Amino acid sequence: MAPSVKRTELQRHPASAPGRLIVQTLFEIPVGQASGRHSHPGEEVGYLIRGTVDMEFDDRPTLTIHAGEPFLIPPRTIHNARNVTDDTTTMMLSTYIVEENEPLVTQYP
Repeated sequence: MAPSVKRTELQRHPASAPGRLIVQTLFEIPVGQASGRHSHPGEEVGYLIRGTVDMEFDDRPTLTIHAGEPFLIPPRTIHNARNVTDDTTTMMLSTYIVEENEPLVTQYP
């Protein structure tokens, strides 16, 4: 994760499925920055609160997400969220349904 990018964990609870957790975060990306290529050990269900993000994938075309739009990223999908807004920090609310004994984020070069 780029040093100026901020992920704030809002809540973490056991899921109804054994061995799974539900983790919710507020993710902020300053102008001109990106999250860095990474994946999660479960689904990411998100909603872009502010700004515009290009969600870049290794295995599919880039998805442009605007404020007010939801998104879904399948488990273990490598992606990179890039703020393409000219003048504001993007904010997204992300909820992860993940394996409880794995790190929430795995970074890739």
